[in-house]
Amino acid sequence: MKKWMYMFVVIFVGMAWIGCDDEETYAEQRDKERNAINSFINRDVIIYGSDGEPLIHVGKINVISEATFCAQDSMTNLERNEYVLFENKGVYMQIVRKGAGEKLKDGECKRIICRYTEFNILRDSIQTSNNSPYWQTNPDILDVTNTYGTFTGSFNTTINGGGAMYNYYGSKIVPAGWLMPFTYINVGRQLTADEGIAKVRMIVPHSQGHSDASSNVYPCFYEITYQEMRD
Repeated sequence: MKKWMYMFVVIFVGMAWIGCDDEETYAEQRDKERNAINSFINRDVIIYGSDGEPLIHVGKINVISEATFCAQDSMTNLERNEYVLFENKGVYMQIVRKGAGEKLKDGECKRIICRYTEFNILRDSIQTSNNSPYWQTNPDILDVTNTYGTFTGSFNTTINGGGAMYNYYGSKIVPAGWLMPFTYINVGRQLTADEGIAKVRMIVPHSQGHSDASSNVYPCFYEITYQEMRD
């Protein structure tokens, strides 16, 4: 009897060890995330829509420093496909258009309409988007406040019940990565044919993403537009 009990314990411990060994550590997950981001940056990425047609041509990314970004009047050169790396956050950002209007002033709060496409870099596929007929009349609406240069925001759910981001992830908290562009972009409405609303492209690591990305440690690429909502 003792012999059988001993064998059972050995088998149980062995199975438990194998189970633990198969589980990735947080450090391993972060390494996988970094490798996925580096691969994404260095290959000529084309994101395809559900119909199989090209949706966003990301291209091979040319990374620039914050110092170079500042020297260029906080702009990224589109011809060189530049993205600025904010090293303390791990976020890469390209400003496609600074947009009409003005920057959000200190103490000011504005309601912003956002349209976006979210691409899961680890899974190499579009994860969520409100650029579809279903969400066309229900875009994501952000209530954003500037407090001494720190931007906070929440998804508004009282106007339309919330857009795609809120309904997919169930959180009213705007991802930190989505708020970073407000330091550099203008927030307004298009008044003339020559103007355009603010548009950015970003690589957002899990630490600056939404709760699902944070808990499962994966990075996302975003294309986002920001437009002031009418009163």
